[in-house]
Amino acid sequence: MLETEILGMKLSNPLFLAAGILGTTASSMRMVANAGAGGIVTKSFSIEANDGYENPTIVKIEGGVINSVGLASPGVEAKKEELKELNDIRDKTPVIASIYGNSEEVFTDVARQTKDYVDAFELNVSCPHAQCGYGSNIGEDPDLTYNIVKSVTSSIKDVPIIVKLTPNVLDITEIAISVQKAGADGLTLINSLGPGLRIDYKTGHPILNNKFGGIAGPMIKPIALKCVYQTYDAVDIPIFGVGGIKDYKDALEFLYAGASLLQIGTSIMYEGPQIFSKISQDLEAFLEENGYSNVSEIIGLSHRL
Repeated sequence: MLETEILGMKLSNPLFLAAGILGTTASSMRMVANAGAGGIVTKSFSIEANDGYENPTIVKIEGGVINSVGLASPGVEAKKEELKELNDIRDKTPVIASIYGNSEEVFTDVARQTKDYVDAFELNVSCPHAQCGYGSNIGEDPDLTYNIVKSVTSSIKDVPIIVKLTPNVLDITEIAISVQKAGADGLTLINSLGPGLRIDYKTGHPILNNKFGGIAGPMIKPIALKCVYQTYDAVDIPIFGVGGIKDYKDALEFLYAGASLLQIGTSIMYEGPQIFSKISQDLEAFLEENGYSNVSEIIGLSHRL
């Protein structure tokens, strides 16, 4: 009932691990696959190794977290070895590589070097941290975004290209349309909001080492839903919905809004990897109780009412 095939990926369910949570090592990604995730998005990586920011990098807030990890990654050579270790699970649990860079050439080079070890790429053009190359400055500009995506899609022909967009724009559909014109195969909506800030009330110092960080978790769900809903009417490519999904009811909202696939990140910090099997079971039970034969029947339902 939850089985689906999108972008050439055969999935047991539509729930993916989101980039940034447990996607660093092959062992952690394998654990998520064993916990019931339909697919995996790796933590973002680029050509060179990046230590990210020093701790503290994550602080809880009401309804979520602020994080400023800074895209810590081992670099493409080390990541390639991690990806190779996942070859045996990709038939059942597809692996998407989240990549970033500070130029068209870097994005394209990373994709070329790793395309044999993944089932798709997610281009991170929307990180709200300074260490992410252009960071969200790419995703806020339709021309910059177009150029990055076009460079990758022109060079990588046999692996789907998904683009992760920032909500920090006046009209996300403008960016989405630009991405589709550049040849992207799918979209991920949305990256974290912000950046935001927490200050220690005792000392007056910002809590995060980098002061500012991206806001994620249940509190951003209404904004993520709005972005998915608006974009569904504007493009003809599949959408990954992400932002505050913690149970099957949240998953249903994103599917109704037009997401074909879903990603879960922050909620894993609270519920553990078993959240994937829990949401899958509850979602399947809801579909059966309400007379649906497949999850595809409810995608975009809110637009048809």
